[in-house]
Amino acid sequence: AVLRLGGAGAHPPAPGHPVRARIVRTPDGALVATVATLCFDAASRQVSTGALTVVAKGAVVLAAESGQADVLGRAAERLASGPRVPDEGARQVLAATLLALVATAADVEVELGDAVAATEGAVFAAQQSGDPVQRIYDLKREVAEARRALGPVSSALPELVAEAADEPDGEALQRWLRRVQATADRVDRHLDAHDALLGDMLSAHLSRVSVRQNEDMRKISAWAAIAAVPTLVAGIYGMNFQHMPELTWRWGYPAVLLGMAGVCVLLYRSFRRSGWL
Repeated sequence: AVLRLGGAGAHPPAPGHPVRARIVRTPDGALVATVATLCFDAASRQVSTGALTVVAKGAVVLAAESGQADVLGRAAERLASGPRVPDEGARQVLAATLLALVATAADVEVELGDAVAATEGAVFAAQQSGDPVQRIYDLKREVAEARRALGPVSSALPELVAEAADEPDGEALQRWLRRVQATADRVDRHLDAHDALLGDMLSAHLSRVSVRQNEDMRKISAWAAIAAVPTLVAGIYGMNFQHMPELTWRWGYPAVLLGMAGVCVLLYRSFRRSGWL
């Protein structure tokens, strides 16, 4: 039996109470698993989270899903016409559901990776449009959202693997459970790599900004030094001393102007050679 519930937003409906993976055994032997589901909206570049609850006992499996990931739809397609699902009976349904869950998370990881690659190109483009810092932080938030949803799943799967040892056909059950666990761990490692790459991009961008600011400060300092020469000379001649021989020279004024211009030109060429201008 499959129950689908709609209406999950870009993040958990109650941010203070996110879905946490939980594997419990009821007193009558039923297995109750609650896990988070993931899907990615390429237009808004946001990760949507939902919830999936599976109750399995004997030959009966009940599943209810909320959100936009459609894990149960993918599981039904796999059971009907997809690749062979391991195990038999009710456990086959459980296997298809868990395999569809991690396959959906893997698709989200791939789309996040594409978004990270596009962001990397935008950050290091010659002409940047918009604020790359905001774009990086937005993606880091979505990667963190995906990791929060998937991390508990990776933590809960070992419980299923351990319990499978007590089943009559425990070896076959453990085999596909370990496959699900390996996929979930691989997706989590890739998400961690995406987050690290975004952190490196942020550091590199801030370093570029710092270098540009240093270059601007050097240019400002160089021009201030050039402007200081005529300011100094004009300040000296503006002190109105009586005994200044240059005041009575016919060519005193032009000589001072030429001297100031010559010193400014020498300073300009010196700063150009040193790379400050």
